[in-house]
Amino acid sequence: MIHRMIVPLMLVAVLVAGTAGGATRPAKQKQIAAAAATKAPEPVPVNILSIIPAQGEPNTTVTLSGSGFASGTTAYLGNTEIPARLVGTDVLSFEIPRLQPGLYALFVKRGDGITSRTYNFSVLPPKPVVESLYPETVDVCSPSGERLVTITGRNFQAESRVLFNGAAVRSSFGSPQALSFIVPPVQAGLHQIQVKNAEETVTTPVTLVVRGTPEVFSVVRGESSVNYYNLVIEGRNFQPGATLSIEESGLQLGLNAGGGKRIRAGATGERDMLIYVDCSKLVYQRYPVDPTDKDLRLQVINPGGETSSVVQVSAP
Repeated sequence: MIHRMIVPLMLVAVLVAGTAGGATRPAKQKQIAAAAATKAPEPVPVNILSIIPAQGEPNTTVTLSGSGFASGTTAYLGNTEIPARLVGTDVLSFEIPRLQPGLYALFVKRGDGITSRTYNFSVLPPKPVVESLYPETVDVCSPSGERLVTITGRNFQAESRVLFNGAAVRSSFGSPQALSFIVPPVQAGLHQIQVKNAEETVTTPVTLVVRGTPEVFSVVRGESSVNYYNLVIEGRNFQPGATLSIEESGLQLGLNAGGGKRIRAGATGERDMLIYVDCSKLVYQRYPVDPTDKDLRLQVINPGGETSSVVQVSAP
């Protein structure tokens, strides 16, 4: 009797245990599924797809197109961190800081520490820029003190050279914004000025005007003799071989005038003479017909055809 009761009890225990084990299995599966559902997603990678431009000098704006950018993303050139502007979810821009020219590793870093792969980026030497010349015009006959020209701009160096029509001339470095030089003896006309840095970067040419138009400042009586006297003509931009046009009262003066007299400096065979002293002085040696004063109108004409204004004097 006792044995018969033990067997059913054991069966009941086994059934109860089996039922309990079956009940815990779904619970564990739910826990695993919940853990999988709450697992952090993989971070979005940061990719650079294009770099425009692929090289540049300091202060140049660089635009990066790609993916995975976010607020707080910064750019790096080597070890230099550079603030970047988020233009959109796929566009960043930054300005190249003042770095030594050379090749740098470019990459970006998001705020969560995720970085992009690196790309080569060349930082170029700053190109010099000429903004103005002072003065912009120099006379052929200007003395050395008036031939000093100051170049203003940016990115000049102590080693910068001034090119005058492509040839280097002596210059003085004032600052990264200023250079100066003395205009060499040249013909009148337009001349090109450039600045060239040590890295062979050259500015766009600017124009310096060398003016050759003669100007008469004064005409005064000079040395005199029994049968002649001198009229000393002072001014600037007189050239060797200049011609003096002389008209007396009642005659028209000018390049196309039909009357009057013209005397070329250095010419021989005429009694009256024109003596070229230098670019600022001519001497008209005049042999008057009679000693009475007359109204004389004088004009200087350079070999290239440039003419001075007409000046009027009273002289025999």
